[in-house]
Amino acid sequence: MAEQQILRPAAEARYAAELATLAAGDTSPRPQGWRLSPRAVRRFLLGDPKQGISRKFYGDDPLVDRAIVSLMSQQGLMLVGEPGTAKSLLSELLAAAICGTSGLVVQGSAGTTEDHIRYGWNYALLLAEGPSERALVPSPVLNAMRSGRIVRFEEITRCPPEVQDALISILSEKALALPELGPDAVASAAPGFNVIATANLRDRGVHEMSSALKRRFNFETVHPIADPAFEQELVLRQLAERLGPAGVTVHGERDVAEILVRVFQDLRTGRTAEGASLNRPDAVMSTAEAVNVLHAAALEAAYLDDGRLSGAHVARQLQGVVLKDSPEDGKRLRAYIDHIVKERAGRSGPWKEFYQAARSLKLG
Repeated sequence: MAEQQILRPAAEARYAAELATLAAGDTSPRPQGWRLSPRAVRRFLLGDPKQGISRKFYGDDPLVDRAIVSLMSQQGLMLVGEPGTAKSLLSELLAAAICGTSGLVVQGSAGTTEDHIRYGWNYALLLAEGPSERALVPSPVLNAMRSGRIVRFEEITRCPPEVQDALISILSEKALALPELGPDAVASAAPGFNVIATANLRDRGVHEMSSALKRRFNFETVHPIADPAFEQELVLRQLAERLGPAGVTVHGERDVAEILVRVFQDLRTGRTAEGASLNRPDAVMSTAEAVNVLHAAALEAAYLDDGRLSGAHVARQLQGVVLKDSPEDGKRLRAYIDHIVKERAGRSGPWKEFYQAARSLKLG
């Protein structure tokens, strides 16, 4: 029977060979409970060409160092920022490198309860034999505590405050009482346990964290990538990772990625490379959205065209990103196309293809 393919393997599976290479040559001191030393964790995220280790996180390198130091301390790590700035990816990579698994995850939402943070029960066993270790259903947090691993808490500010605060004693005491199993039953965290939480503070529907919980975390803001060359490299790498398993090939992607990144950086910052000011759209023009646009454009080129990726393919996919939040964003994009893109179209063939297709977009 053929091995089943997975759309997106976990980081520890995708980069298993690199993790093994780093572990084999890792002679640096490491904190108790860590699979790799902090230096090896840094190399895993930022790359090391001499060892054949690819760069996986693009942006603020000192942020990575601070994040690693936070996870060695008694504090949890809180990654905040706009949607699409790779907070979840960073937490996944850190967990995979430090403890060998990124799969201990609590997904925050309005429906998250304390059971998702503490523990629940197998009610059939609970009724049959009463409270017991066998009937207890541990949460990802409790599993991480017992095994000395990292637990990831995605979108923590989407949880009600009283649910968030269930973490306070866990982070402070590194222990969780299990009163149903007896007055002295306590699960104590093994060395290596810590929490990485993420929060999109720009989103609607978020809840403010209590001061007591904030004090248990070191906050790090993950900013959008400012360097166009860096962002272009990341976008092209992500495109290759998405197309490769499907056996899809396109050509011309580098020129098109340059256009895409320039458009996203212009609209994200409200200023062009030439120094012109723009009305920024309300839509999130993140690197993650740029990857989605380029991927969709490449699929159109491969399956509906001749395989040559062009600026026209990117332009046709841009509408679905910009027209998500505000009707005014269509007018802002139209003004950008009619002035900035039109001028660039006179100097470059790929920009001309982008401009000609962009003019026909239905932007309201």
